[in-house]
Amino acid sequence: MGRLVLASASPRRRELLAQAGFSFEVRPAHVNEDVRGGEDPVAYVTRLAREKAEAVFGALGDADALVLGADTTVTLDGAILGKPVDAEDAKRMLALLSGRTHRVITGVAVVGPGVGSVRTEVAAEITAVRFREISGEEIAAYVASGEPMDKAGAYGIQGLAGKWIPRIEGCYFNVVGLPLALVATMLEGRA
Repeated sequence: MGRLVLASASPRRRELLAQAGFSFEVRPAHVNEDVRGGEDPVAYVTRLAREKAEAVFGALGDADALVLGADTTVTLDGAILGKPVDAEDAKRMLALLSGRTHRVITGVAVVGPGVGSVRTEVAAEITAVRFREISGEEIAAYVASGEPMDKAGAYGIQGLAGKWIPRIEGCYFNVVGLPLALVATMLEGRA
């Protein structure tokens, strides 16, 4: 595989990709992340992953590079729970998740050379995550830690919120922000 570029500023994605043994550079993408009317969660994250990867690929000027884009969201009852806008929003999201099972969806896109053109491949990973009941005091203390503020659904499974999660069904790394097995399959298929 040639030059690999991660189109994300996420430190968690960077750590996971390195952990999996990939050599890469980081070029964050800047795209509008607003949900479009009627857009379901899978369509939303795969669109954003594709737009991020395509934007960085276009800016690189290197037709042989592979660009990896990703976007993660949390869904509950069909609603998309993105990153909280403030502490009250984080508390609201965590209260919604308390005692329930939600889905974490990550869209992944790989953009790079194809036969005679640019080729884009897009996929999504879905993991079900169960939260135990959490009290208002626990939620307030967690939000005060600052940890939930840059994370979809207002929590990180790899951090303090891990103690609230008795069970997941699917890929753990997807919940952190990058489904490694899916990404490796997509990248190795392009090597």
